[in-house]
Amino acid sequence: MLQLLLEPLQYDFMQRSLIVAVLVGILCAVVGSYLMVQRLALLGDAISHSVMPGLAIAFAIEANIFIGAFIAGVLSTLLIALIHTRSPIKEDTAMGIVFSAFFALGITLITVIQKTNKVDLNHFLFGNILGVSWSDVISTVVIAAIVVVIIVLIFKELQFYTFDPVGAQAAGLPVNLLNFGLMILIALTIVASLKVVGVILVLALLVTPGATAYLLVTRLHWMMILGALLSVISSVSGMYLSYYFNLPSGPAVVLVSASFFTVAFLFSPQHGLLTHPQSGSALTPLWREVKGLLPWQRSRR
Repeated sequence: MLQLLLEPLQYDFMQRSLIVAVLVGILCAVVGSYLMVQRLALLGDAISHSVMPGLAIAFAIEANIFIGAFIAGVLSTLLIALIHTRSPIKEDTAMGIVFSAFFALGITLITVIQKTNKVDLNHFLFGNILGVSWSDVISTVVIAAIVVVIIVLIFKELQFYTFDPVGAQAAGLPVNLLNFGLMILIALTIVASLKVVGVILVLALLVTPGATAYLLVTRLHWMMILGALLSVISSVSGMYLSYYFNLPSGPAVVLVSASFFTVAFLFSPQHGLLTHPQSGSALTPLWREVKGLLPWQRSRR
């Protein structure tokens, strides 16, 4: 058993990959908890898709793709806010417009670049954690440090704003600044996660650990801690599964994380489908109405 755990660690690429996977797992769980509580999962999806043009442009000019992705993510956030505040368009609609447009632009730019340079689109879409360099590790460490320090420093303010934005505004907190700051943290987390799971799957890593913890604990800080623990286990387990069974690493990480959610969904002490059967009673009225539409049920009336 010990040999199975130690064998992958003799390779330099696995050491780098595991370091990045652990850091990203912690980041996604902590920041994703805010997305869960504020019901902003679509925003995470919007920003993750919107980084594509930044990736493509940074690659074309041989710049740091982390910086390009971050700039594109921030621009998409600003555009969503502009459309939402300066028009009757709802925020979720603005997100759909912006992320689809940015994603389409990114795919178009990559297609143009591929005419002169060989670009593996799958690396952008699904990640390539096994190909991370030590410079990528350092970049991830820096991003993780920045995000964690900021959250620790303004945890109480973010918590107040997350659960009661109206009360936070009445108390004099800079709610617009807190909201934009949270968007920046989400963008940074997504940028750090691109190498692990790519643009397509990053939302799963952002939301799933937090959702799993949400079914098991009630306080935000415990949700972050438990979510981070589950996310780290998922990341490391996914990497080992990828190594031993020749699976794509990003999807393996996400599948392990989804497995944890499935177990929590079924067996959560408070919300489990099997351990708390009345939580499924919401289906009863729907089933009753469906039965009422059947011909033989209507004939009995």
